[in-house]
Amino acid sequence: MRMYVGVDVSKQWLDACVLPEGFCGRFDNDQAGIKDLIKLLSKPGEVLVVLECTGGYEMDLFCMLQELGIAVSKVNPRRIRDFAKACGKLAKTDEIDAKVIAEFARKMEPAASEVQEAGCIELKALVARRGQLVGMRTAESNRLEHARDKSVERSIKRMLIEIAKQIEAVENDIQKHIDKMPELKSKQELLDSVRGIGKNTAAMLVTELPELGRLNRRQIAALAGVAPINRDSGSFRGKRMTGGGRCQVRAQMFMPTLVAIRHNPRIREFYMRHLANGKEKMVAIIACMRKLLLIMNSMVAKNQMWVAKTA
Repeated sequence: MRMYVGVDVSKQWLDACVLPEGFCGRFDNDQAGIKDLIKLLSKPGEVLVVLECTGGYEMDLFCMLQELGIAVSKVNPRRIRDFAKACGKLAKTDEIDAKVIAEFARKMEPAASEVQEAGCIELKALVARRGQLVGMRTAESNRLEHARDKSVERSIKRMLIEIAKQIEAVENDIQKHIDKMPELKSKQELLDSVRGIGKNTAAMLVTELPELGRLNRRQIAALAGVAPINRDSGSFRGKRMTGGGRCQVRAQMFMPTLVAIRHNPRIREFYMRHLANGKEKMVAIIACMRKLLLIMNSMVAKNQMWVAKTA
């Protein structure tokens, strides 16, 4: 009999519910508490543990479960909350949430998260840190435009110089981590060969989208949140929209897509064709983003470098 375990994670606690037994319990969110929780999973039979993504508080439990070979799936909290509403469960406590997550695991059986290479957790943290620093640089640059006082202007400029140094240091650390992982390094080199995709974007993709090259075109587009979603009802035909998926991938692919539209003949031709067909600019840009992802997905799957279009 398969065991389904839902865990509601907070900074201090791990509230767990085990189905079909119906056991509920609270454990400390530390090494000792995690070990006590894992003892529940040592019974014979197949186990699926489902956690919500909670800003990193789930990572210790997640990593330990993967190290022990226990199937664990991290799920967007919005999916869990929508499931609870669909079941008519509007009340919200830690114990109720754990029960809902366990029921979600039993009814939906989400796919287990991929087991990550040693060092991937640190690499993801570095990629996330680079994104934070780039955001800080953008914010400070915007403040510099409106600085009236000379001392404020000097302060912002000093901060921009320091942020630039930090970004460079983090990028070097990211590259060192990738260089130690032959598979990721090979993928990065493939993606870096695409005109418009630089080393930093390639590093982000191999880290945040490890499924690249292993899924079909529809699956990878949906995973990145660039697949058009139908909004039809009866005779009404709504406007197709994109959304969901990994918003960080979609956000960080925006600027590289603009670069590709400008400097990559194949993507530029695709973009101009959409404009000629009456598509709005933003629609055409997202279509180009999807096109880029599908090309890169095929490249990784076939282990082929970018081939420039010849006349």
